[in-house]
Amino acid sequence: MKDAGYCSWGRLCARDQQVRPLRWTPAALEPEGRPLLGRGLGRSYGDVCLNDGGVLLDCAGLDRFLDYDPERGRLRVEAGVSLAAILERVVPDGWFLPVTPGTRFVTVAGAVANDVHGKNHHRAGTFGRHVRALGLLRSDRGALTCSAEDNPDLFRATVGGLGLTGLVTWVELQLKAVPGPAVEVEAVPFASLDEFLALSRESDGRWEYTVAWIDALGRGPRAGRGVFFRGNHVEGEAPAPRAGTRLAVPPGTPGWLLGPAAVRLFNALYHRRQAARRRRRVHYLPFFYPLDGIRHWNRLYGRRGFFQFQCVVPEDAAVAVLGGILERAAAAGQGSFLSVLKVFGDVPSPGLLSFPRPGVTLALDFPNRGERTRALLRGFEDRVREAGGALYPAKDALMSPAAFQAFFPRWRELAALADPAFSSGFWRRVTEVAA
Repeated sequence: MKDAGYCSWGRLCARDQQVRPLRWTPAALEPEGRPLLGRGLGRSYGDVCLNDGGVLLDCAGLDRFLDYDPERGRLRVEAGVSLAAILERVVPDGWFLPVTPGTRFVTVAGAVANDVHGKNHHRAGTFGRHVRALGLLRSDRGALTCSAEDNPDLFRATVGGLGLTGLVTWVELQLKAVPGPAVEVEAVPFASLDEFLALSRESDGRWEYTVAWIDALGRGPRAGRGVFFRGNHVEGEAPAPRAGTRLAVPPGTPGWLLGPAAVRLFNALYHRRQAARRRRRVHYLPFFYPLDGIRHWNRLYGRRGFFQFQCVVPEDAAVAVLGGILERAAAAGQGSFLSVLKVFGDVPSPGLLSFPRPGVTLALDFPNRGERTRALLRGFEDRVREAGGALYPAKDALMSPAAFQAFFPRWRELAALADPAFSSGFWRRVTEVAA
């Protein structure tokens, strides 16, 4: 079938892209003369989930639970099972995802392919560390089981491998034991990046989950201000999440709604509200997935969509580099209301191309205003590269080949292990010029 709206979360779309929905795991993959790429729920922001001139294998229909051991917390599911479906099944039994990104509407195979991270990276590392094994269907070798013991090279290449090593068909996870659905949360306001770093160092030993929101349009006395959130799973009742109240952003919403004046107002109100709440007990849903309560929130940026910029830089460069990025974004009037700071730990990932590494990560959203926005983000990329940092492929739509190859020097190892029938718009874009 033809592409019927299979765009990225940033609202980028591919040209001449065909889609093949999968309802059951295929017995074999036949090369078609067009590159193949598996796709989950399309929550990647850039072009890692797009395949210009190729074929998308839509895995959302591969949604069966294959095996679940509620005594040991081991779970095997098909590639298209969402993190939301896993949580609904396992939380009542006292289990939780070992690592989760900021949305639960991603597939388990997508979480592997992008080796996602969460608020507990300083303790748990990335999603791939908790994958016991996975099924991989290749065009040249058929069906394989990959783990640290079986086909270990392919396992390392598949974790964080951007879907290039073949079609992930199933994933086996080790879940995390929790006392229940409640999370104790504390919100602490801070006035600068230095204060944020001090809060992170003080919190990491006592709090499993840490993350911060920062006012990306703050200037003068507001520059660097934000709210630091830290949380732990706790026993006892949790306030029930609101049912049936998810807002939805309608199609055709104009992008000017997120102009600088509106973002400044939102940031001021958000800072005041969160800074006043301090410690409270909440259900896990609003703590881990605050934006999941707004369906199609990406429509807020208008028909032209948006770019997300997420980088990591060494901690000793964070104040200078990230402070400079925030200052330039605010001066350009392109600051983001979705602005997230987090300190990554030193827990290594098994993946060849995993993004997290020790340092400080900053994520910003920018409405697509054409060349003005692209030029701003190219300047940010240069700053990150000079500092020895990296950009996140799952969020990227603009990274240059030279920058990608500097950020991920093991990319040739992945290229050697990639399935010859698989590719993506992102991969062709960032590897077309060899370093």
